[in-house]
Amino acid sequence: MALEKATITNTVTGVRIAVMFNPEEYTQTRENSFAAIAVPGLSAPIIQFVHGNQQSLEMELFLDTYEAHKSGNRSLNKAGDDVRKLAKAVTGLMDIDRTTHAPPVLLFTWASLSFSCVLSRATQKFIMFNPDGTPVRARVTVTFSQYSNAELEAKQVKRETADYTKVHVVAQGDTLATIAYACYGNPRLWRPIALRNRIDDPRVLEVGAPLAVPQLPYRDPDSGEVYQ
Repeated sequence: MALEKATITNTVTGVRIAVMFNPEEYTQTRENSFAAIAVPGLSAPIIQFVHGNQQSLEMELFLDTYEAHKSGNRSLNKAGDDVRKLAKAVTGLMDIDRTTHAPPVLLFTWASLSFSCVLSRATQKFIMFNPDGTPVRARVTVTFSQYSNAELEAKQVKRETADYTKVHVVAQGDTLATIAYACYGNPRLWRPIALRNRIDDPRVLEVGAPLAVPQLPYRDPDSGEVYQ
């Protein structure tokens, strides 16, 4: 039974490129970005999620025209003896498409793997040459980056309204006025912090206590008064 070939499909033109030899391995990477917020008096910074990053798919593609030339089997060598022509079919996927004004969105498929992506990086290494210097064997290391846009993101992630309330950990010497100045740039805007945290006596703050600092404008849920 013949092994299924990995393919790269240009979703703009519909052209499919079957890899010459299936990769021996591939690597998928996913990561998130977090910000470390240093807070005076704490032994370690507070970690806050910033955003997710693109997933990536990396592999090495092997291209060869030497064996086809040597055996006389030209069916394996439709692009000719120069392996750079085969490599161009892959690296050309980074070129800007005239209809979309951007490199094409691709679909890499192999067995159960299906990855919607763009080709973000390609490194060519030529490892065998004919006597005249023509390269006949190459390894192309490629990195595909996950493709997403606002429409796809909205479908995949059910988002709720963001709460932009900040957290301030009370340090020695802090007052509501100094916290308001640090967060809002105006010490007179201490009342929203007091209301949000149900503080009856603004002169008494517990060192180390976390205080919610609401985003302005802030509406008092009891009186309806707006602070901004």
